[in-house]
Amino acid sequence: MAVFSKFSDKIDQLGLPKPVITHALVGAAIMAWSLKMAVPLLTKNKNRKQDKSKKIVFQSQESDEEESKLAEAEKLLVAQNQKNKKAQEPGLNKEFFKQLSQMIKIMIPQPFSYETGLLGVHTLCLISRTFLSIYVAQLEGTIVKYIVRKDVKKFSLLLLKWFGIAIPATFVNSMIRFLESKLALAFRTRLVRHAYRLYFKNQNYYRVSNLDGRIENADHRLTEDINVFATSIAHLYGSVTKPCFDLMLIGLSLMRSTQKMDSNIFSGPLLSGSVILLSAYIMRTLSPKFGQLVAEEANRYGYLRHIHSRIITNAEEIAFYGGHKVELQQLRHAYNRLVKQMNNIFVQKLWFVMLEQFFMKYVWSGTGMVMVSLPILTGSTGSAAAASTIATKDSLVSERTQYLTTARNLLISASDAIERLMSSYKEIVALAGYTSRVAGMFEVFEQTAQGVYNKNTVAKSNESASIIEFRNGLPVAKGRIVYTSPDSTSISLRAVPVVTPNCDVVVPCLNLDIEPGMHLLITGPNGCGKSSLFRILSGLWPIYAGELHIPKPVEEKPCMFYIPQRPYMSIGSLCDQIIYPDSREDMMRKGVTEDELRSIMKMVTLEHIVDRDGFDVVRDWKDILSGGEKQRMAVARLFYHKPKYALLDECTSAVSIDVESNMYESAKKMGITLLTITHRPTLWKFHTHILEFDGLGGWCFRKLEPNETQKQYN
Repeated sequence: MAVFSKFSDKIDQLGLPKPVITHALVGAAIMAWSLKMAVPLLTKNKNRKQDKSKKIVFQSQESDEEESKLAEAEKLLVAQNQKNKKAQEPGLNKEFFKQLSQMIKIMIPQPFSYETGLLGVHTLCLISRTFLSIYVAQLEGTIVKYIVRKDVKKFSLLLLKWFGIAIPATFVNSMIRFLESKLALAFRTRLVRHAYRLYFKNQNYYRVSNLDGRIENADHRLTEDINVFATSIAHLYGSVTKPCFDLMLIGLSLMRSTQKMDSNIFSGPLLSGSVILLSAYIMRTLSPKFGQLVAEEANRYGYLRHIHSRIITNAEEIAFYGGHKVELQQLRHAYNRLVKQMNNIFVQKLWFVMLEQFFMKYVWSGTGMVMVSLPILTGSTGSAAAASTIATKDSLVSERTQYLTTARNLLISASDAIERLMSSYKEIVALAGYTSRVAGMFEVFEQTAQGVYNKNTVAKSNESASIIEFRNGLPVAKGRIVYTSPDSTSISLRAVPVVTPNCDVVVPCLNLDIEPGMHLLITGPNGCGKSSLFRILSGLWPIYAGELHIPKPVEEKPCMFYIPQRPYMSIGSLCDQIIYPDSREDMMRKGVTEDELRSIMKMVTLEHIVDRDGFDVVRDWKDILSGGEKQRMAVARLFYHKPKYALLDECTSAVSIDVESNMYESAKKMGITLLTITHRPTLWKFHTHILEFDGLGGWCFRKLEPNETQKQYN
């Protein structure tokens, strides 16, 4: 202790301040401790780095090769995903405003509607909120004025006003959010009704997914995209309209306050406008290309999901091969590339957000201080002649305090409005993307309903070019469907080609006449056009040439009824499964009773299900019924509807032969003409004619000989 005291005395003699010496000693001690901890770690890792330098070189080379491979794979995936997209990306262009106007016409169909009323009330609330903000700012300035004057009575009265204005202000705030939600829901309802009407028009739900390739996920667009678009446009209306009202009314209020201070009313707005425009130009010039960065991030994220989906889809093959190491390596490299891109975006955002905050938080705030101070510094209210007494001085101080508080609150609101307007640009760009998806969906629905399809086609051969006419690279369906009079019940095909949706010609020309009672058996190898013929007869596939003559459909009795190999089980009761697609009202109008339904179920040997569950019990019939029971349920539908023609596509492959024979006999007794695709030789005896495809485009239609055996196809 004696040594320290002598050292302290010498420091006092030198005249050095003790805090400086203390800080220097503490800093030296921290530096020494840091060196003591860091040097052993550095020397310890030095040898490891030298030993692993060669390995790192090889690993870096290998990672570079993997990155190049993944980059090429991502390019292929992006190119494949963009094949069916429009060449012009969505943005703030003429196409966007055209699509948005079309969407607005759907969402607001007429000037006086429910949506117009919501918009009017919403606009009124937004304007009211702006006036309330100005009133609250002025009230707060007046409160501060009387606080400075020490006027307790007026301060108490103004404080009561403050709490009183809080009730309508909070109600208006809540009402704005409520009306925005109601507006979004009303817009969504209009769009959904329009979309559903187009989706089910002319069997569009089938055409969009099977005949057209522009929309891969119609369910997502019908639900999520419409919801996001409606929410976005309802929110954007408020986020753009209210800042405009705020800037206009707050500017007028500031000019009035400045005029009361006997100052120039144009100097402040000119200064603030110049600073805002200059800072916006600088930020836009120095802004990184976030669009390209985010697009690259989306590509890498999409490729990572693509690899995951490939593993899920081909899990069994990968497990058989034992290829988990390769797949794991690809996943790791794809994820590392995504992380690298995200880190790049984070670094770019770091400096841009710093610049943005510098201008918006400090430059704009400094400009606001100058704007507020100009009326006080340059005004004539504070002249020496007027400030003769102490009371006058106090009054001037309180007036300036009131102006300063009011102007400060108004400038904060104006700054928030400008920031929201600048950030709304991003929302408008996002809205352009949502608008493009929803409007594109409606456009595809309207085109497919008119028979205009756009799908990847096979390479054009001389044969397909001679049969199908292409216009602007798209096939043109020139064939016609002719509905004959109700008296004519025959089906005729006149030079009709069998063409798949990707324009692959299966049968170049088919001429066929089918009369009632002409039970037709259709045979041939796989891919020869058997099921394709049923799709053409049902009107699902377009006819690219020739004419198809079919009876005009009657509401009470369908002309043709198609039964696939795997029947569809709808949601509902057992009765709903039998009468599908009829409803209970249709069944009652036709005069069909439950006793008749029970007899139909007995014909297909499913009466035990009626005894067990009854007709009104709702179950998940898709999982409850077995494969054979589902097929017999489909035949029960056939017996209920009693069509003129039954298109049977391997519809009894899971049914026993004796039950199958009974059902075919019952159908013939009902006067139903059978058109059957089957591989069972036991069904040949129920048919009178045969249509044979050879798989090479040829066909043969003839009368079936007695005791003719089935031809085997490879």
